[in-house]
Amino acid sequence: MPVDIDQIRQARELIHGQVVRTPSVCSYVLSSLSGADVVLKLESMQVTGSFKPRGALVRLLSLDEGARKKGVIAASAGNHAQGVAYHAQRLGIPATIVMPTGTPFTKVGRTEGLGAKVILHGENLADSRDHAVEICAAQDLRFIHPYDDEKIIAGQGTVGLEMLDDDPDLDVIIVPIGGGGLISGIATAVKALKPGIEIVGAEASLYPSMNQALSGKEVSCGGQTVADGIAVKVPGELTRPIVKELVSEVLLASETCLEHALQAYLEAQRLVVEGAGAASLAVLLENKARFAGKKVGLVVSGGNIDSRLLSSILMRGLVREGRLVRLRVGITDAPGVLARVTGLIGDSGGNIVEVYHQRLYYDIPVKQAEVDVVIETQDVNHLNQIVEKLKDGGFPTRLLGATSTDSPG
Repeated sequence: MPVDIDQIRQARELIHGQVVRTPSVCSYVLSSLSGADVVLKLESMQVTGSFKPRGALVRLLSLDEGARKKGVIAASAGNHAQGVAYHAQRLGIPATIVMPTGTPFTKVGRTEGLGAKVILHGENLADSRDHAVEICAAQDLRFIHPYDDEKIIAGQGTVGLEMLDDDPDLDVIIVPIGGGGLISGIATAVKALKPGIEIVGAEASLYPSMNQALSGKEVSCGGQTVADGIAVKVPGELTRPIVKELVSEVLLASETCLEHALQAYLEAQRLVVEGAGAASLAVLLENKARFAGKKVGLVVSGGNIDSRLLSSILMRGLVREGRLVRLRVGITDAPGVLARVTGLIGDSGGNIVEVYHQRLYYDIPVKQAEVDVVIETQDVNHLNQIVEKLKDGGFPTRLLGATSTDSPG
């Protein structure tokens, strides 16, 4: 194996006092939701909002003086970029980060704010990585790989040491997988200390590269995922054999369940988590029977999520749960009728957000109209009560869009 427990212990000594010793927190509400005894390892509280500074620091500290003066380069669209930039600035090492041209301005600005030179190149991360390798060779820089590096893996493994220090009775640890650096380090550490513990990987179902590689299938990935931090098309060469030997299973999380996990973290746990960081909870919630009654550690690998994306996820969650809905109500086009409709909704406890009253363009008789009403409800049962009250009042009503339940008709 490329990394052992002694290297991870040495890494812990190296980074002591230079990264956040993140807490492990028992979550009673997520335990209730999942049927497991859930402990959260909050790497989202790390210095740059993810676990990445651990491995980045170990790698940077391994450089000799000459390499430090020349500088380092990395390719990343987010967390790895900030981890490298943060510690390079602290250590006085020039850092260059190559990012795809479509990288959000907030991520670019955050990385530049940490002292790194940012180069925008390529349509995707693979293009950026190829360009970074070219620059690395031309300028004699050191390339800092996000996961396929022994020092990186050892640094990430310190997460596992801390988890067992805090909760030595863990039965299972579920870890998000992108390239595999985090799960490889954690698995190496905890399996050496507690051989009976189970390590389970969590991948987005659109990017099941490690799952497919380990099962001998042709790797096929693609699509837009909320878990962009683990949207890796090719798993690591160093990490793959570690995962194969030490990880029990790699489970996949659908996009719907990833969104549900993000919503659960925010609403139930009051915790802001990025899509990749929510993968471990998503897998737990999709496989409740498998983990029921066990003490499960969930690695919350990061909390860097775009505020607009988070807002969209929360609104979509409200729609799925029937708490924010759009009803189409048929009415006669006469004075006072709209007031009766809104009165019935208000009397039923619904909160009207928007009303769209359309007379001209619908394919309906001239003396009738349809009203689209966006309302807030308590839940699906409350929604059904409102619909029934409108129908009983003589107003044909149907739900527009879909929720996780049968639509009132």
